[in-house]
Amino acid sequence: MRTDSFVLRHVGPRQSEVDQMLKKVGVNSLDELIHQTIPDDILLKKSLNLPKALDESEFVTHIKGLAAKNKQFATYIGLGYHGTITPPVIQRNIFENPSWYTSYTPYQAEISQGRLEALLNYQTMIGDLTGFELVNSSLLDEGTAAGEAMIMLHNNRSRAQKKSNANVFFVSEDVLPQTMDILKTRALPLGIELQFGNHETLELNDTIFGAIVQYPGKHGNIVDYTDFISKAKENETKVVVAADLLSLTLLKNPSEMGAAVAVGTTQRFGVPLGYGGPHAGYFATSSDFKRSIPGRIIGVTVDADENRALRMALQTREQHIKREKATSNICTAQVLLAVMAGMYAVYHGPDGLKYIANKIHGFTKSLDATLQKLGFTQENEVYFDTLKVKVENAFKVQSAAEANEINFLIIDKNTIGISINETTTESAVAKIIKVLCEAEVKNSIELTSNDATIIPSNLERTSSYMTHEVFNSYHSETEMMRYIKRLERKDISLTDSMISLGSCTMKLNAASEMLPLSYGSWNNIHPFVPVGQAQGYQELFKGLEASLNEITGFAATSLQPNSGAQGEYAGLLTIRAYHNSRGDDHRNICLIPSSAHGTNPASAVMAGMKVVVTKSLDNGNIDVDDLREKAELHKDNLAALMVTYPSTHGVFESAIREITEIIHTNGGQVYMDGANMNAQVGLTNPATIGADVCHLNLHKTFAIPHGGGGPGVGPICVAAHLAPFLPSNPIIKTGGENAITAVSSAPWGSALVDIISYAYIKMLGAEGLTQSTKIAILNANYLKTELEQHYSILYAGEKGRAAHEMIVDFREFKEKGIEVVDIAKRLMDFGFHAPTLSFPVAGTLMIEPTESENKAELDRFISAMATIKEEIDAYKADEDSVLKNAPHTQAMITADEWNFAYSRQKAAFPLEYIKENKYWPSVRRVNDAYGDRNLICSCNPIEDYM
Repeated sequence: MRTDSFVLRHVGPRQSEVDQMLKKVGVNSLDELIHQTIPDDILLKKSLNLPKALDESEFVTHIKGLAAKNKQFATYIGLGYHGTITPPVIQRNIFENPSWYTSYTPYQAEISQGRLEALLNYQTMIGDLTGFELVNSSLLDEGTAAGEAMIMLHNNRSRAQKKSNANVFFVSEDVLPQTMDILKTRALPLGIELQFGNHETLELNDTIFGAIVQYPGKHGNIVDYTDFISKAKENETKVVVAADLLSLTLLKNPSEMGAAVAVGTTQRFGVPLGYGGPHAGYFATSSDFKRSIPGRIIGVTVDADENRALRMALQTREQHIKREKATSNICTAQVLLAVMAGMYAVYHGPDGLKYIANKIHGFTKSLDATLQKLGFTQENEVYFDTLKVKVENAFKVQSAAEANEINFLIIDKNTIGISINETTTESAVAKIIKVLCEAEVKNSIELTSNDATIIPSNLERTSSYMTHEVFNSYHSETEMMRYIKRLERKDISLTDSMISLGSCTMKLNAASEMLPLSYGSWNNIHPFVPVGQAQGYQELFKGLEASLNEITGFAATSLQPNSGAQGEYAGLLTIRAYHNSRGDDHRNICLIPSSAHGTNPASAVMAGMKVVVTKSLDNGNIDVDDLREKAELHKDNLAALMVTYPSTHGVFESAIREITEIIHTNGGQVYMDGANMNAQVGLTNPATIGADVCHLNLHKTFAIPHGGGGPGVGPICVAAHLAPFLPSNPIIKTGGENAITAVSSAPWGSALVDIISYAYIKMLGAEGLTQSTKIAILNANYLKTELEQHYSILYAGEKGRAAHEMIVDFREFKEKGIEVVDIAKRLMDFGFHAPTLSFPVAGTLMIEPTESENKAELDRFISAMATIKEEIDAYKADEDSVLKNAPHTQAMITADEWNFAYSRQKAAFPLEYIKENKYWPSVRRVNDAYGDRNLICSCNPIEDYM
């Protein structure tokens, strides 16, 4: 046994287990199984051409060598990104803790109460600081949050505005450049017209439905927008304020100014810079928009005993329900980072946040006073943390600064920006002065203290915030550590058991892949530093892109999209740009099979396309005749086909090449959804099946952890003819020669977590990646073979095989009164998170075991499912049911009274293995309907709303 081989650590089954499973499945070898699963005409003829696999110790040496090529300068660039201090108690107990970073999106509320409480804290913190009552539990970044706000206001125009086609969205010239770029990206496909300018000289008219302003402005100036917003309201124009969250501890909040929406980032609340991400964007608004707010909301409800419980509220906006009518994506969240930001607020409390803000503001005031004493002109009359300084030669200043390992923002040839942050010290401010004097040939002086009032009374914050007990209780590390641990124990994660969610690929997130994220040389780099200071990152990007190109068979990759949904969107935009470049701007029809992910039609609509749904056959496959008919019908306007492969039904359809050829013949491009790429890597690829572009979920196939619902990374890989259109960034050059505008705020999206996928590929190599795919397929077929003794498996390939996942059908039990949700809740009593519930087929579970689970864990799951089948068979509608009462909490089992017809043993310990490692749900089954009727999304006690 090669103990230094990483594939041995990543792949769960030992060889003896593989042999046993192959025998059970009924084949002699893995290769025989693969030939029965994947059509021969799309199997790769040769192995992946990737560098030799590194073992874990070799990788540590390699990644440290790359890290040394990044330069950690003191950076004062600002533009929405600031140095921050991650409290060690949060770094060690959340950021570096697999119980937090390997958990799944909290769809199953009863086993997610810890994360849900942490997110409720986050929402409360955002709501208190912005002044709004309705907050979602994070978006991807500030720029995309602004884009969502624009679209929400556009969709919520008054009847008169819609009738008159009020279609203009005003963008203040003070808005961050990356946000402007994303607004351009989002507006163009939807036909929204952007108008840029100065809000003070804007002439409002009835064509303008919305506006966005920055607070403080991109170069630090602070304006009271109250009068502007008041005038806008008279014009029925709703205003979005993009606000720096920390500054709101000192400044009047957006709600008090009359804004409709506040957006921004929580990065400076203890979340590392990470060369641009991941960071949690925030979105706050009034309850008027509760039916149209993007993303997900954590709400308060009650459980079966009427005890307080938390869950995701208003879930009917999920894309797989609304499909092409959806306007945003519930998957676009940054949960782990939102949890960190919320915990930063819990740890510091309102007084601590105000102290940090005043310290930053104080250093900024002292720097301002000293520079003015030296004869510099500083243009911001009112500011929080950023000065706009006139100099003789900005490029000479830049040169001197870089020689002293400092970065300023170069605004123009005579102007620089200096943004002070939480990490700035008095000696650092003195060094700034010294460098400026050196560059401008002035005699340096001591730092001047400054007690002047910079923020006028009309802009000063007077309202209280974060008064809830949670923000005023855990300020010692002992108490904070225990609070985090209390929440952690309420959640199921991969540290507890297999999470077999179909399409979500909850595989091992290896410690050796994760450790570099804590290195300062990776996580402390500002996204807009000169590229020469981030050569370690640049080399890593080149290596990762080359590997993804090889794996997909494509020519180029963009790492910018920071979620799977963003990848879909970006992929469709490149197709759109390609058609437009050829004069085919009329091509706007997107064919989507009825079995597709719900995100697909919504992304197509957001990209300005019209969705035409094609039929599926009874066996779940695409109806090729119907697809051909619709492709030919729309051949003059056909833009694309969106196809998931293997299908959402867990099948490698043999007609895939015929399908892609039909699209190409009729002038369209083929977009492949990479959600199921874990069944392809090393065996086939998107290029081979005839696709032109795909997105990849690095948080699935390539081992980035789900983090409770984010971070995610959704890069797109494209054929050569689409490469010129890959997305750009307005500050740092990225993308192709005819690049579309940005889809994410940072040039390379969530750059920090790309290290994980880079590590995964480096340590597995070609052979390990291919072996992982084979074992994923074996594990799925072993489960299928065992489960079909008890349940109906809905779809299979032509030779009876599943890909890496399968759909188990529970609809036959409905007439007995058993719903699939009962099975999902009962699995919690066995220590398991339910597989994907009622998607893509209502009344089913979609199960995907991944390659990381060994036979023993699969057998435990099989035993649980077999026992549940016995309980279904024994169920009588008029009797007390272990299924209907699931999950069973510790409080129920230990209560003095037991009023159920079955035993405590059957409820909590139905199988022997559970006694060794019992997971207890912390609440009983939650009442979703109550939560939707009584929407509460902050920490206020329920009594406040009665």
